[in-house]
Amino acid sequence: MTYAGLAVVALLGSLVVAVVAGAVRRLGVRWWATTAVTAVVLLALTVVFDSLMIAADLFRYGDGELLGPRVWLTPVEDLAWPVVAALLLPSLWALATPVNTPTTTPTTAAPAPRVAAEERS
Repeated sequence: MTYAGLAVVALLGSLVVAVVAGAVRRLGVRWWATTAVTAVVLLALTVVFDSLMIAADLFRYGDGELLGPRVWLTPVEDLAWPVVAALLLPSLWALATPVNTPTTTPTTAAPAPRVAAEERS
Protein backbone atom coordinates (compact mmCIF):
# COMPACT_ATOMS: atom_id res chain seq x y z
CA MET A 1 0.00 0.00 0.00
CA THR A 2 1.26 3.48 -0.81
CA TYR A 3 1.54 6.32 1.69
CA ALA A 4 -1.42 8.03 -0.01
CA GLY A 5 -3.60 4.92 0.26
CA LEU A 6 -2.86 4.54 3.93
CA ALA A 7 -3.50 8.24 4.50
CA VAL A 8 -6.89 8.09 2.76
CA VAL A 9 -7.96 5.10 4.87
CA ALA A 10 -6.91 6.86 8.08
CA LEU A 11 -8.62 10.12 7.05
CA LEU A 12 -11.88 8.39 6.19
CA GLY A 13 -11.85 6.43 9.43
CA SER A 14 -11.22 9.51 11.56
CA LEU A 15 -13.87 11.46 9.66
CA VAL A 16 -16.44 8.71 10.31
CA VAL A 17 -15.59 8.72 14.03
CA ALA A 18 -15.84 12.54 14.13
CA VAL A 19 -19.25 12.53 12.43
CA VAL A 20 -20.53 9.81 14.76
CA ALA A 21 -19.23 11.72 17.80
CA GLY A 22 -20.86 14.89 16.50
CA ALA A 23 -24.19 13.17 16.06
CA VAL A 24 -24.15 11.13 19.28
CA ARG A 25 -22.82 13.87 21.57
CA ARG A 26 -24.43 16.75 19.65
CA LEU A 27 -21.16 18.62 19.40
CA GLY A 28 -21.76 22.24 18.56
CA VAL A 29 -20.18 24.76 16.25
CA ARG A 30 -17.64 25.72 18.90
CA TRP A 31 -16.31 22.13 19.05
CA TRP A 32 -15.99 21.92 15.26
CA ALA A 33 -14.33 25.36 15.07
CA THR A 34 -11.85 24.42 17.77
CA THR A 35 -11.09 21.17 15.97
CA ALA A 36 -10.55 23.04 12.69
CA VAL A 37 -8.19 25.56 14.30
CA THR A 38 -6.28 22.69 15.90
CA ALA A 39 -5.96 20.98 12.51
CA VAL A 40 -4.63 24.15 10.87
CA VAL A 41 -2.04 24.67 13.61
CA LEU A 42 -0.94 21.02 13.41
CA LEU A 43 -0.70 21.25 9.61
CA ALA A 44 1.52 24.33 9.83
CA LEU A 45 3.76 22.69 12.42
CA THR A 46 3.98 19.53 10.32
CA VAL A 47 5.04 21.44 7.22
CA VAL A 48 7.71 23.37 9.10
CA PHE A 49 9.21 20.54 11.12
CA ASP A 50 8.94 17.83 8.45
CA SER A 51 10.64 20.17 5.99
CA LEU A 52 13.43 20.94 8.46
CA MET A 53 13.97 17.24 9.19
CA ILE A 54 13.99 16.38 5.49
CA ALA A 55 16.43 19.25 4.78
CA ALA A 56 18.69 17.93 7.56
CA ASP A 57 18.49 14.49 5.90
CA LEU A 58 17.14 12.83 9.03
CA PHE A 59 14.86 10.64 6.93
CA ARG A 60 13.92 9.97 3.33
CA TYR A 61 10.88 8.71 1.46
CA GLY A 62 10.89 6.16 -1.31
CA ASP A 63 10.09 8.30 -4.35
CA GLY A 64 8.05 5.52 -5.97
CA GLU A 65 5.70 5.56 -2.95
CA LEU A 66 4.88 9.28 -3.09
CA LEU A 67 2.37 11.15 -5.24
CA GLY A 68 4.88 13.87 -5.98
CA PRO A 69 3.42 17.22 -4.79
CA ARG A 70 5.10 18.78 -1.81
CA VAL A 71 4.46 21.71 0.49
CA TRP A 72 7.91 23.17 1.01
CA LEU A 73 9.77 19.83 1.42
CA THR A 74 6.87 17.94 3.04
CA PRO A 75 5.10 15.36 0.86
CA VAL A 76 1.34 15.92 0.74
CA GLU A 77 0.81 12.41 2.13
CA ASP A 78 2.34 13.55 5.43
CA LEU A 79 -0.32 16.22 5.81
CA ALA A 80 -3.01 13.62 6.43
CA TRP A 81 -1.68 12.65 9.86
CA PRO A 82 -2.18 15.97 11.66
CA VAL A 83 -5.74 16.08 10.30
CA VAL A 84 -6.32 12.51 11.50
CA ALA A 85 -5.03 13.45 14.96
CA ALA A 86 -7.09 16.66 15.08
CA LEU A 87 -10.27 14.76 14.19
CA LEU A 88 -9.80 11.43 15.91
CA LEU A 89 -8.46 12.34 19.34
CA PRO A 90 -11.11 14.93 20.33
CA SER A 91 -13.83 12.71 18.84
CA LEU A 92 -12.75 9.71 20.89
CA TRP A 93 -12.51 11.95 23.95
CA ALA A 94 -16.07 13.19 23.38
CA LEU A 95 -17.34 9.64 22.95
CA ALA A 96 -15.46 8.36 26.02
CA THR A 97 -16.65 11.16 28.29
CA PRO A 98 -19.65 10.08 30.37
CA VAL A 99 -22.92 11.79 29.57
CA ASN A 100 -23.65 14.54 32.08
CA THR A 101 -26.38 13.60 34.48
CA PRO A 102 -28.20 16.12 36.63
CA THR A 103 -26.52 16.21 40.00
CA THR A 104 -26.68 18.44 42.99
CA THR A 105 -24.07 21.14 42.64
CA PRO A 106 -22.23 22.19 45.76
CA THR A 107 -22.90 25.70 46.93
CA THR A 108 -20.10 28.10 47.61
CA ALA A 109 -22.07 30.10 50.17
CA ALA A 110 -21.29 29.72 53.83
CA PRO A 111 -23.73 27.55 55.76
CA ALA A 112 -26.44 29.27 57.75
CA PRO A 113 -25.43 30.00 61.34
CA ARG A 114 -26.75 27.57 63.94
CA VAL A 115 -29.16 28.89 66.45
CA ALA A 116 -28.43 27.85 70.01
CA ALA A 117 -31.16 26.10 72.03
CA GLU A 118 -31.47 29.03 74.46
CA GLU A 119 -32.09 31.51 71.63
CA ARG A 120 -34.99 29.48 70.21
CA SER A 121 -37.15 29.76 73.29
